[in-house]
Amino acid sequence: MASSLPSAPEFGAACPITASDETLALLARRRSSSAALLRGSAPSADQLQDLIRIATRVPDHGKLAPWRFVVMRGEAKAALVERLRALAPGQPNPDKASATLAKLTAPPVTVMVVSSPKDASAIPLWEQQLSAAAVCTLFLVAAGAMGFGANWITDWYAYEPQARGILGLAEGEAVAGFIHLGTPAEPPQERDRPDVQSLISYL
Repeated sequence: MASSLPSAPEFGAACPITASDETLALLARRRSSSAALLRGSAPSADQLQDLIRIATRVPDHGKLAPWRFVVMRGEAKAALVERLRALAPGQPNPDKASATLAKLTAPPVTVMVVSSPKDASAIPLWEQQLSAAAVCTLFLVAAGAMGFGANWITDWYAYEPQARGILGLAEGEAVAGFIHLGTPAEPPQERDRPDVQSLISYL
């Protein structure tokens, strides 16, 4: 299926800034879906390509692309979960560790966004990691704009040394987030939000 996105601009082409009330409305009501309640319809391979293309249009100081993507679905994803489940008994809270794998099992598609900093770069590590976090955020927004439920989480298996090996993380890499995608079994409910005014100061 052909992408419905406009073609990517050529290098050096003008990218006009245009107002979009529809985008503002989407952002004002953005809400993550519960990973454990994601089912059914999920982005197709072509739609995933579009989501990843959108997600990479983030601020990236030095144009390093300090991130990469691992798509998890179907039998390969199920096999990965079983390998991680074998590590659950060795965690501080084995029952909880095993139970949290439901957040990885339930969604039909998961994309692991890997922070993959460029060590030889003059760009600070923190800025490269922030860029990976921005990728996750834009991924969520784009998935919602496509009509899918999405959730960005990490869990114990993002940090456990043996699990890192199973996930194929290289030295210096880290899981920026697992982006879980699908159709919510029920609409997400609004949660408490911060008092914005209390977070603002002026010079």
